[in-house]
Amino acid sequence: MNNKVVKEIIGWVITLVIALVVAVLVNKFVIVKVTSPTPSMENTFLVDETVVTNRMAYLFSDPKRGDIVVFPYPDDVTQDYIKRIIGLPGETVEGKDGIVYINGEPLTENYLKETPEGDFGPYTIPDGCYWMMGDNRNVSMDARDWDNKFVKKEDIKGKALFKYPNFKWFGRVRY
Repeated sequence: MNNKVVKEIIGWVITLVIALVVAVLVNKFVIVKVTSPTPSMENTFLVDETVVTNRMAYLFSDPKRGDIVVFPYPDDVTQDYIKRIIGLPGETVEGKDGIVYINGEPLTENYLKETPEGDFGPYTIPDGCYWMMGDNRNVSMDARDWDNKFVKKEDIKGKALFKYPNFKWFGRVRY
């Protein structure tokens, strides 16, 4: 092999190794990809849609009401959940006839799939913690149902950036 071909091959190998290292680092420290396995976040995310989240979203700011986040399920940290932040530290959250109240004021929630049912609370959210709920309230297993009702800020793995559908159909031949 001549010297020019060897240099070209080495150049491509180095480029591929660098690309692989960057991809691994981004996946480890910058993004989290999750799939919504249940209809608890419909219509925001459909079952099997992949959600890309930013791990660094809260390095310099606090989570906000309405943010959709990934976190370990407080009753079984081996599972990741994706839910919407409803209650902030120090607030009192309560549900009456399907309406969520924050410190006694009704919360406007334009993202809900349908009119929720039921009552819960009141719960006062501890400092450094958040109250999470799904958008499809009538089927969502969320803070209302958990033994450990609150998610600590340091347990939030990332904030949702965007979603994309499951492309199972992509490889199928259509006749």
